[in-house]
Amino acid sequence: MESKTIDIISMGELLIDLIGHEVNTSINQTKDYHRFLGGSPTNVAVNAARLGLQSVLVASFGQDGFGDYAMRKLKANQVITSQIRRLEHLPTSVIFVSKSTETPDFIPYRQADCEIIGEQLPDAVLAQAKIFHTTCFALSKKPAQETILERARAASAMGLQLSIDLNFSERIWPNREEAKAVIKDYLSNNPLVKVSEDDCYRLFAEVKSEDFIFEYFHSFGAQTVCLTKGKKGVVLSDTQEGLITQKAMELNDIKDTTGAGDAFWTGFLYAGLQGYSLTDRITIAQKLAAIKLQNVGRLPENIDIRSLLHVH
Repeated sequence: MESKTIDIISMGELLIDLIGHEVNTSINQTKDYHRFLGGSPTNVAVNAARLGLQSVLVASFGQDGFGDYAMRKLKANQVITSQIRRLEHLPTSVIFVSKSTETPDFIPYRQADCEIIGEQLPDAVLAQAKIFHTTCFALSKKPAQETILERARAASAMGLQLSIDLNFSERIWPNREEAKAVIKDYLSNNPLVKVSEDDCYRLFAEVKSEDFIFEYFHSFGAQTVCLTKGKKGVVLSDTQEGLITQKAMELNDIKDTTGAGDAFWTGFLYAGLQGYSLTDRITIAQKLAAIKLQNVGRLPENIDIRSLLHVH
């Protein structure tokens, strides 16, 4: 078997996050915003590159100042940008986010982010990769939705490990029934699934038991489902290995929760590539999320991966 030159392909939304400068203030009351490169697949692509992985982002943005800023940031972080599409007729998507130590409030202005087309990810590039990752947000609008579902099937046929962050929000995807049908389609490729308690509450429009949540996603074909519960820790259900529960890490100085889930999941995927057990993957994921929670915006420079990987 030829050696794969790409560790992870992240396909989906590239956004400019304008994060409020005042902590725990509503958007109504926030005066100042600081800009950050955002979008869950973009965060995963950047985080993966910072962990030393070969990381490709497949995304679309505008021929504008925000697009220039995004490209500059991606290149500075060594993300492979060859599969990104720049659009002349639509501006880069922007999201205003309240800075929060809980679940942030947001207002999306979506333009170029969902204009992802099949030509952006040829088979030759896909065949070089180990992991194909996307999000619920990315699947919420066409043409990206159709492109990602089609490329996911191709990736699965080529033997890639698929992955998805089910970051559902009814504000992004008002049609829940369509969302469930699309999620079911993607999950038939047996991806690793990350979903938070908040995501589940939004997707089902009510509180569901952990048993219900796991059974629901397993029934569509996902073997491994990781449920993150914030301060209540993590529960992972694997159809072969059963349930694995881990407490949250004790953190005193949480500065910004935006992107913490992406840091967690990048750690999980990274540890999987290194051959760690599911339990150790969760531990490494939690360590990376802890670093993110203590920093505003993205992960800090020069993460000491060796200390992260010291799991015992």
